[in-house]
Amino acid sequence: MFALDARLEQDTLVIGDFPLSRLLLSNDSTYPWFILVPRRDQISELFELDTGDQQQLWLETTALAELLKDLFDADKMNVATLGNVVSQLHMHVIVRKRDDAAWPAPVWGKHPANPYSAEQAAAIRARLRPVLTDNFIFVEN
Repeated sequence: MFALDARLEQDTLVIGDFPLSRLLLSNDSTYPWFILVPRRDQISELFELDTGDQQQLWLETTALAELLKDLFDADKMNVATLGNVVSQLHMHVIVRKRDDAAWPAPVWGKHPANPYSAEQAAAIRARLRPVLTDNFIFVEN
């Protein structure tokens, strides 16, 4: 049974589900920072996914990154798995701009998180709704 890591649950807002992955929004309005978590138990590394799931995760990741790049007019997309703090496999997909608070450094630990207001979170969902159409199910909060 899939369960989201407690730290991810605490630090993110649920957006919805792709065929394989739960899409989360990091609760830090400093950056449009999204996280894909494959809904598979006891997986901490990419190579632990079967081949079909590896391919599906890559399809979801690249499609999301391309969509976000256009939607948020990104200068660069940061895509990464680390898992040093949260071992549950998760893929970060972060919109970067040359004028963001951490540019050109990585976003991790650079600045304290600035949580979204309810209105800001709703605005992000509203921006995603018209473009996340194929094989995506929004979770209503």
